Amino acid sequence: MTAVADEAGWSYWPAPAKLNLFLHITGRRADGYHVLQTVFRLLDWGDRIGLRLREDGQVRRKGASVAGVAEADDLVVRAAIALKNATNCGKGVDIRVEKRIPAGGGFGGGSSDAATVLVALNALWGTGLDEDALAALGVCLGADVPVFVRGRSAWAEGVGELLTPLELPEAWYLLVDPGVHVPTAELFRSQHLTRDAKPVKIADFASGTVLGNAFEPVLRRQEPAIEATFQALSGIGRARLTGSGSGCFVEFATRAAAEQALAELPPQLRAWVAAGVDRSPLLDALETTGIV
Repeated sequence: MTAVADEAGWSYWPAPAKLNLFLHITGRRADGYHVLQTVFRLLDWGDRIGLRLREDGQVRRKGASVAGVAEADDLVVRAAIALKNATNCGKGVDIRVEKRIPAGGGFGGGSSDAATVLVALNALWGTGLDEDALAALGVCLGADVPVFVRGRSAWAEGVGELLTPLELPEAWYLLVDPGVHVPTAELFRSQHLTRDAKPVKIADFASGTVLGNAFEPVLRRQEPAIEATFQALSGIGRARLTGSGSGCFVEFATRAAAEQALAELPPQLRAWVAAGVDRSPLLDALETTGIV
């Protein structure tokens, strides 16, 4: 996938979604943040970010982004400003967000959008930060941002920023959005959340013995739409929850099997098929520009 440019000065960059193939909470740090273990699987599907450079130093969002999110609070705007401030860059940018990833679904849309702004603008502005520096900026915006900056499916620990790249088997995913926007902070406060899972190793995950998401029992208990989605998927395969959102998925070995399962779902469910990738389409787009 390549970056797309048009005659009006806009360039367009992929912001891929992700899945958490499992998610365990193993403890809590002194600052209150939860310590977790998870595997991030990047997808070949997601949002698209438009960037148009400005010479006046201003950062402006053009058009809508996530409903109800003010421009100043939008992670894409905050990412651009963070990069400007970190590098003393005098340039500016207009940002356009083409949303496909549902907000609150646990598919990483906001974090991926922010990461795409950091990575693409670092190239377009010529600010010259390396991957580690961009990831450090990213974690200040959100715990999931670094995995999108680094652009590789990965084993993750800490709050999600300690990453070990993984090569995962080819797979396709049936994704379902139950339409529930989950407030993450409230979810982390739930008395039903298991926070002391026994730590596991990458080998445990590779063996297939590690599954599950700490948030699944909490959300199935409190959100009827999520429970209904799990019930609808129960006859198709092993349904799982992604992240701390409402999004559900089932993994398949082939695209044909995933598309057949999609055809069997009730038509009222918002569902689609995406492929897992080990390398982000953003990295591929960046390479084709010739500016790095």
